[in-house]
Amino acid sequence: MTTPALAAPETHHYAIEIAGIRVGTMTATRQPQANDRTTYTLISDVKVRLLVYTIKIYYKVINEFDGKKLMLSTVEATTNRGNYSSRTEWKGDHYDIVANQYKYDHKGTERNTIDFTTSSLYFYDPGTRNRVYSEYFGDYFMVAPGKPGQYNAQFNDREDEYIYEGGRLVRVIKHNAIKNFVMRLLD
Repeated sequence: MTTPALAAPETHHYAIEIAGIRVGTMTATRQPQANDRTTYTLISDVKVRLLVYTIKIYYKVINEFDGKKLMLSTVEATTNRGNYSSRTEWKGDHYDIVANQYKYDHKGTERNTIDFTTSSLYFYDPGTRNRVYSEYFGDYFMVAPGKPGQYNAQFNDREDEYIYEGGRLVRVIKHNAIKNFVMRLLD
């Protein structure tokens, strides 16, 4: 008996820029597994000096899906302001959610199936969805279509834009009070 071959991973590379200057990279990977399981991984690494302050952020998300259902999500963020983490785990009839991030803490449960996350946005256009699960915050953010292929995302006072061309995510604009971060597709 032979084991069926798994599909090759799909990987996208992004430059992270501030004011047109490259300050880091983001890699998004979708890896099919056996039995209709899929692992999504996002890794970003940023280092930028702003006047007298240096920002360092290493961010890693790993999501395990069984079909279209999120089973486990872990987020690790290592920054010059400390280390942070989030975890969302399916427990049979609900998700346990714990998010401990910079200036943000959240604990809760979710009984509805989580089937689309921030990581999913790097591989799929959100279409008519009006909310997407944020692994980082352990909660949903609202999504609204803008111009064709463009979506505006909001969570509390944070706002991002996701821009697609031909169904591929080509740019993410993370609005920031000091200066916007732009993630631009390289491949």
